[in-house]
Amino acid sequence: MNKELFARLGNPQIGQNFIHVAGTNGKGSTCAMLAKILQCAGFKVGLYTSPHLARYEERIQINGKEISQDEWNALKEIVDEKAVGLETVEFDRMTAMAFLKFKEENCDLVVLEVGLGGRFDATNVIENPLVSVIATIGLEHTEILGNTISQIAFEKAGIIKELCPTVVSYQTKEALDVFKKIAEEKKSAITITDPSKETLHSLSLEGQVISYKEHKGIRLNLLGSYQYKNVALVLDTIDVLRKQYDIPEDAVKEGLSKVTWPGRFEVLRKSPLVILDGAHNPNGVEELTECIKAYIPKKKIHFVMGVLADKDYEEMLNLIAPYAKKFTLVTPSSKRALSASNLEQIIKQKYSVETEIAENVSAGVLSATTHQGFKTPVVIFGSLYQVAEVRELFNLD
Repeated sequence: MNKELFARLGNPQIGQNFIHVAGTNGKGSTCAMLAKILQCAGFKVGLYTSPHLARYEERIQINGKEISQDEWNALKEIVDEKAVGLETVEFDRMTAMAFLKFKEENCDLVVLEVGLGGRFDATNVIENPLVSVIATIGLEHTEILGNTISQIAFEKAGIIKELCPTVVSYQTKEALDVFKKIAEEKKSAITITDPSKETLHSLSLEGQVISYKEHKGIRLNLLGSYQYKNVALVLDTIDVLRKQYDIPEDAVKEGLSKVTWPGRFEVLRKSPLVILDGAHNPNGVEELTECIKAYIPKKKIHFVMGVLADKDYEEMLNLIAPYAKKFTLVTPSSKRALSASNLEQIIKQKYSVETEIAENVSAGVLSATTHQGFKTPVVIFGSLYQVAEVRELFNLD
């Protein structure tokens, strides 16, 4: 982060009320749930997330509505002018744009998602969040964040602040030990979610009903068994916020029943079944396999898969291959993409599964979902860079 950029802009982050969210998997869904609940409670809520799926403007939202292209361009012009002569990266500038917009809109609360890591992330220029929230940690960006869970947890724990409360998702002892130690050093009251207090009442492709601690009969619109962890994290965070804000239980239930988050075990078509998931690392794919077992049991899947070359795609394949009837392989629209042909070579060397290569993402999805006799469930996964293109095919935006 370049603090000088924010200083030149008058430090617009000062005085704003932030819920700061870090993690490897689940932080986006967590942010979406928190923002929706707080909006249903009557607050004006800013939401800053990344990456975007189709448009940069998606990253900055006010009460669930992304800012316009004109607003984006105006903010960008202001920030770019102040950034002249400074060494900044794009994420620094976009974060500054978000802070300016939330201040201009006089938001009551801002849900702020970390971009990368936490300790040196541009969002960590904030000083006194209402609460720091850390979702599940996995191995990611190891060339930047470190090669072990404890090293990565240390980077994520950089958002824990002096005397500010922290809420952490229950996870590996290696990660939790880091969070506990840093929270103690910072005199931060830490809450760790308790899986034993969570009950799943029902689960289907229409939604799921859960209870957690004192929150009973919560209907969650988001699918995915991994969302249970995120819901517990959200509900513990709401309980911390209730010490300062009036957040009725009706708002909690309404928010969770209405929340949407594209590309996270998203049903694009029910019959025949087509599901889109943004899983793009082993941790995410492991969660995806749990969803397959829960929602589509005892069925082999036709996977449409495209990955980036810097991801651990071999481990992703190890996890997903046992569920595969066929792979249609695509090359995501990114300079970092692994070619579909390279991915096919790896599959052919290790697995006895039918494969085909598609010219591009759209062609792959159309091939998998329109061929004659299409009855096998289709799951599209591997990269967030293909989510927008796939959703557009199904007239979703």
